[in-house]
Amino acid sequence: RCLLKMVKGNIIVPEDILSFCCNGLQGSTSPPRAREPGEREEAPGAMASPSPARNPTEVQMSQLVLPCHTNHRGELSTGQLLKWIDTAACLSAERHAGCPCVTASMDDIYFEHTISVGQVVNIKAKVNRAFNSSMEVGIQVSYEDLCSGKHFSICKAYATFVAQGPLGSKVRLEPLSPQTEEEKIEYSIAAERRRMRLVHKDTLKDLLTHSPQETELETRDGSGAVPAERTRVESVELVLPPHANHQGNTFGGQIMAWMENVATIAASRLCHAHPTLRAIEMFHFRGPSQVGDRLVLKAIVNNSFKNSMEVGVSAEAYGQEMSVSRRHINSAFMTFVVLDQQGHPRTLPMVAPEPGDGERRYREASARKKIRLDRKYIVSCKQSEVPLSMPWDQSNKVYLSYNNVYALKMLVAKANWVLAREKEKVRMYTLEEDKFLSFRIEMSVCIPAGRAFSLLSNLRRRHEWDSHYLSAELVQKVDDDDMIYHVVSQKLRNEDKPQDFVILASRRKPCSKGDPYVVAFRSVTLPTHPARAEFTRGETLCSGFCIWPESEEMSKVAYYNQVMPGYLNYVTTNVAGLSSDICSTFKACEKFLLKNKEDLISRLQD
Repeated sequence: RCLLKMVKGNIIVPEDILSFCCNGLQGSTSPPRAREPGEREEAPGAMASPSPARNPTEVQMSQLVLPCHTNHRGELSTGQLLKWIDTAACLSAERHAGCPCVTASMDDIYFEHTISVGQVVNIKAKVNRAFNSSMEVGIQVSYEDLCSGKHFSICKAYATFVAQGPLGSKVRLEPLSPQTEEEKIEYSIAAERRRMRLVHKDTLKDLLTHSPQETELETRDGSGAVPAERTRVESVELVLPPHANHQGNTFGGQIMAWMENVATIAASRLCHAHPTLRAIEMFHFRGPSQVGDRLVLKAIVNNSFKNSMEVGVSAEAYGQEMSVSRRHINSAFMTFVVLDQQGHPRTLPMVAPEPGDGERRYREASARKKIRLDRKYIVSCKQSEVPLSMPWDQSNKVYLSYNNVYALKMLVAKANWVLAREKEKVRMYTLEEDKFLSFRIEMSVCIPAGRAFSLLSNLRRRHEWDSHYLSAELVQKVDDDDMIYHVVSQKLRNEDKPQDFVILASRRKPCSKGDPYVVAFRSVTLPTHPARAEFTRGETLCSGFCIWPESEEMSKVAYYNQVMPGYLNYVTTNVAGLSSDICSTFKACEKFLLKNKEDLISRLQD
């Protein structure tokens, strides 16, 4: 009405209109509404009026779902969604790089809901961290029902982009400076996710090595197995200018959409129904393709489980010359389900793999399912939902190590630490959040950070400065960065037996300048070390050291601990000033570090 009056009176002031619109959006007084399950909480006007402190790399995209974007059920095609996700992520990456960027990989994506015609897809992408020439972009996808105003989460994804200069040369990126608590957490954890991507292939190989090699076929509901060869699909696409960016390289999102299309056809041939895509395992782009290339897309059902199936899909490129060998540019694995009228997954027929490569793909699909479950329930879940002692085995070692470091870095990045007391230059902070009390104790020590890291990460020497430790036995050296110890500690007050722990210690050196050295601890369970009658089995959810270099000879050493109920009385007594035991222990740690620094200097001089 205000705008109409302005038009009728021939007075149009853009600033007034903008002010009216923004104030009108922010001044809404509609009563709060209880959120439904799966609905995402949104700040009023969040998509329409971003705050002034917005991340400079942040990109927001809103797309109205039209009939041309949907499948036969009137739902948004996953291929179309992947194109929008890739476009938003690429624009964010290019904002930071200041030059063209290409998609290197896309991490696992789990789709929580389908999206219908007439709804709005909201995509937010921003750079979490920049490494040398690559960067991680975090993407959040939700949909909005315009009639009800409700927002629902669809998926969260992480993509890796590489900045490219002239003639495809790599560009060295400027480091990113996170500002908010959320950005600092994502920045810190991005290095750990990068490490997990690099060892993904080794994880699969290790699991297959330690698994039975025979291929076992089953029968469900009296039906025989379907030969995998019947599900094979091959299709070719010509890369045209609309499919490519300004450098002539095919959009990563377009390739993902074509791959999703052939994978859906392969899945349909197994179940003779219209499948629904539930998850995509990491896309990895091995090389580029250009305008004029022909892309050959191949898909086949690798394995089917009771209610889901895995489809393997690959993309190969070649030019006009048929004599030139094809280039393998991408591969991925997609998980499909078939839903009945009530929305419940249907039982699927079994797959009979082809001899040779088919049997290998069949076994690998089972291994990938195990890895996906580990990633989903160890890596993706909230820290408060993780069981205290996770079972340790060869297949989940990467994800437990990730979760161990992730939990500590999450604790370190919290902004609302409160100084509780300070004694002899030892500062003790507390953090009260959710159902946990955490404490942090820190001091500056005249020792190089790398030397302090080496000493504090060796639990077998902790009894030299921590009177609570009786012994620590190295049970298993997983690799250079992860070790498992059996620790025996002193009796707690009102306890008649000492405690013992099985602890995973994960070490991380700095990924880039400004990062700390990290030593993270958490409880795990080992079949070789069950609870014993002479001990009270204790557990630790999250604890560890962070060591920051302050100069070549000075370091800030901080210890963090998310307090478990058994130690609550001990910690609160120290926080309240009724005991100085924690501060005294940390001073003993300082003396231990200084003594061993001097011993090292003496040995070097000798």
